[in-house]
Amino acid sequence: MARVRLRLGNWNRLNRKWEHRVSMMKTMVTQLLEKERIRTTLAKAKSLQRYTDQVITLGKQGTRDAWTKAHGIVRTDRELHKLFTQLALRYRERPGGFTRLVRAGWRDRDAAPVAFVELVDRPGELRPAAPAVRPVDPLSVQAWIRQQLGQGPRQPSPLLPPAVQQYLTQENRLEVKAAAAVLAAPTAPVEAKKLS
Repeated sequence: MARVRLRLGNWNRLNRKWEHRVSMMKTMVTQLLEKERIRTTLAKAKSLQRYTDQVITLGKQGTRDAWTKAHGIVRTDRELHKLFTQLALRYRERPGGFTRLVRAGWRDRDAAPVAFVELVDRPGELRPAAPAVRPVDPLSVQAWIRQQLGQGPRQPSPLLPPAVQQYLTQENRLEVKAAAAVLAAPTAPVEAKKLS
């Protein structure tokens, strides 16, 4: 088995030595993949969220190299299989953000802040996850910029949500109608006043 190091960077050390911290994170990642929702302290939950996103990204890659790296992190073969089959299919359209952190108050015995870490888009979740970010075609953005720089009616950005695009399109139509009404209205001659 290849030895794989988690990317620790300058993240929270959780008052543990490196070996203990890595071992704890591997165990917690495995538990989260198994149960899909676990309760822990807030600091551990934030670190766990980062590690789990890395591991699920490996599962989405589906290569032999990714399997070897994930095998060094996930402790059981059952969860490793689940990662590369069930979870990879569930998150194939989602570019990131596979976990959700929900604060859950404080622990009774030491008043440590606790939180739930859960996988999004799982069956039976209480609150549905935000939809995955839709990719934007760079050609449509370039065409929009060219149109904004040129003459003619302005269109809403393709990066905006559809509801906002629809609102701005209606607003643009109302402005064009108001401008046409002002231009079509007959104007009365203005009398010049004498200065006294």
